[in-house]
Amino acid sequence: MAKKKESIEEELAAKKESMWLTLKKREIEDAMKFSEDYKKFLAEVKTEREAVRYIVTEAEKHGFKDLAKKKSLAPGDKFYLINREKTVALGVVGKKPLEGFRLVVSHIDAPRIDLKPNPVWEDGDAALALFKTHYYGGIKKYQWVSRPLALHGVVYTKEGKRIEVKIGDNPGDPVFVIPDLLPHLARNVQGDRKLFEGIKGEELQLVVGNIPINDKEIKQKVKIQILKYLNEKYGIVEEDFNSADIEIVPAAQPRDVGFDRSMVGAYGHDDRICAYTSLRAILEVKEPTYTSIAFFYDKEEIGSDGNVGAQSNFLEYVLAKVVNLIKPGYLHVEFMDMLYKSKAISADVSAAINPIFKSVHDIPNAAKAGYGVVISKYTGHGGKYSSSEATAEFMSEIRALFAKYNVPYQVAELGKVDEGGGGTIAKFFAKYGMDVVDMGPGIIGMHSPFEIASKMDVWSAYRAYKVFLSQ
Repeated sequence: MAKKKESIEEELAAKKESMWLTLKKREIEDAMKFSEDYKKFLAEVKTEREAVRYIVTEAEKHGFKDLAKKKSLAPGDKFYLINREKTVALGVVGKKPLEGFRLVVSHIDAPRIDLKPNPVWEDGDAALALFKTHYYGGIKKYQWVSRPLALHGVVYTKEGKRIEVKIGDNPGDPVFVIPDLLPHLARNVQGDRKLFEGIKGEELQLVVGNIPINDKEIKQKVKIQILKYLNEKYGIVEEDFNSADIEIVPAAQPRDVGFDRSMVGAYGHDDRICAYTSLRAILEVKEPTYTSIAFFYDKEEIGSDGNVGAQSNFLEYVLAKVVNLIKPGYLHVEFMDMLYKSKAISADVSAAINPIFKSVHDIPNAAKAGYGVVISKYTGHGGKYSSSEATAEFMSEIRALFAKYNVPYQVAELGKVDEGGGGTIAKFFAKYGMDVVDMGPGIIGMHSPFEIASKMDVWSAYRAYKVFLSQ
């Protein structure tokens, strides 16, 4: 009887195993090598501008051409299109180029801290120069204090000259710090604050200097000394910060996590883990049946608004240009038909079980590190608000595709129903009538300055996106 019961369980019950146990030795070696490449990407790319630059450089190495310079498109052609250095699309024209598209859409921004337009000031009592900041996205502010930080971005002078800024990541660079309050004096100031308000937004101020300029006539001596340095080093003046995009990011390099080196710890997994894996996937697509495009968006962490977010018309702009280069003079109704026939993966991360805080997860519906890319039928919060739910038919199609090509995956939700939640850009593509499903690796410590991802899940996401785009 026991044997029969075991057979029934084997036949009927869902069974998922760690990829570390199911992959062959050579596959594990490939996955480990892939993560080494991924770590190099994360070390180089800490802003959306840097991501676009990296993506386009790799695309051109693989034969992709600027769509804006193309006169026509034919099956097998590879193209890219940039939007304001903050969003980019890479595509390969399919053998059935106008019978619907296959899209993988990710975002390349990450939670961080930005400089305010007028950031420089001096606290004379402390004899320190500081930068004022405005945080970006859903951060826990207390995680960003008393840690080395770097400055990345661009500044335009009043003459229109572009200045690249990248300080804090290279050996020998100075770093910058938002200082926390020592515990000896924190009882009355911070002791009664709730955790999320342990550090307030206006307290996120970056210490940038202490040496005063040797001039008795100048009142703000440390501030002026800093401005003098910036002028001599970069040719900028204080007002030039008005035309700058300067981001404050962790001055830390990606590292292996664990004695077994099974995980990658780094800043920016959300969502550059999906950006990198989908980039590698589209670069390797050869002769797809349908036109395959990978989109890389900005502004997801603050609602996907603006002209570089997923709510912009960049999707329509790219697809319209592609269709026009294949079939000039197409009808609008034909374009809408193509959108309705399209299928998309919203490539964004999910939450893997944090063993220290398991109570926020419904364990049977939670992702495990190392068990493969996470498919989320829906995201949102509460009663599925602000989500795009994949149909049973599309879920079945994805399951069949991954079973055919042996892509490990798991199906999970972000957390318990009323615990919280989060949205993705899936809904902005679903509005066109296409089938969309959320899919990405599970992350531990999401939105922190040092997130953790299993190397198996990185590898699984890459395989999933490649199989989908290659159809």
